[in-house]
Amino acid sequence: MRIDIHAHAFDPKIAHKVLVQLEGHYGIKPVGTGIAADLIERLDEAGIDKSVILTAATTPNQVIPANNWAIELKKNNPRFIPFGTLHPGFDRNAEELDRLEKNGIQGLKFHPDFQGFRMDDEAFFEVMELIQGRFVCMFHVGDRLPPDENPSCPKKMAALRKRFPKPVMIAAHMGGYQHWEYAIEHLAGTDVYVDCSSVLDFVDDTLLKRMFEAFSHDRILFGSDYPLFDAATEIEKIARRLDLSDNQVDDLLSRGESLFA
Repeated sequence: MRIDIHAHAFDPKIAHKVLVQLEGHYGIKPVGTGIAADLIERLDEAGIDKSVILTAATTPNQVIPANNWAIELKKNNPRFIPFGTLHPGFDRNAEELDRLEKNGIQGLKFHPDFQGFRMDDEAFFEVMELIQGRFVCMFHVGDRLPPDENPSCPKKMAALRKRFPKPVMIAAHMGGYQHWEYAIEHLAGTDVYVDCSSVLDFVDDTLLKRMFEAFSHDRILFGSDYPLFDAATEIEKIARRLDLSDNQVDDLLSRGESLFA
């Protein structure tokens, strides 16, 4: 099964607003509408069977609505593997984990930079204690601030993994958006998975090859970061720049399946 491990689809009522916010923060003009139907068309064009759908509550009062959306997607679209969300400031995280589990949600997304907490906050550690090994955890890592100043970074990600060894952990953007040298230093050689979303347009061929050589072959997952990027285009870029065979591309796209067996 070919899986895009990192994509987003939004309620049509808020999709345009979210795209404006994403473009304002990252300076990237989205290629897609952020609507589920558009994503499915792109999955078909890329030959991808399923896509993980990620959401992160930026405030505590967004946890329930965001998870309602994930549960709705889970019920209504077999092409999607929706992840839920929690927030350190939310006062019913334990109950919400039970609700997600009962509704077949297998993963959680955390975006410290957008959610307003540091990856080394004690309040966040309390959330991780509740999770244990029950969910696959995807973390946005990195941004434009230097690692020590940024809410998330590869070093904090490595420390989090050491403190909480039970859950499957994925560090997005090859371990740290704009923090790629630090990702090689702190995450390569660990059992943390990384995805290749929002990387190809920002690194040269030398650094791209160094990252793919540094991380264990079976720890690198394919992610498009739709609606910012298109899966078929990202697959073409990575195959060409790393000179991957068809079998190697298929292997990259299929690795995520084992996380949801």
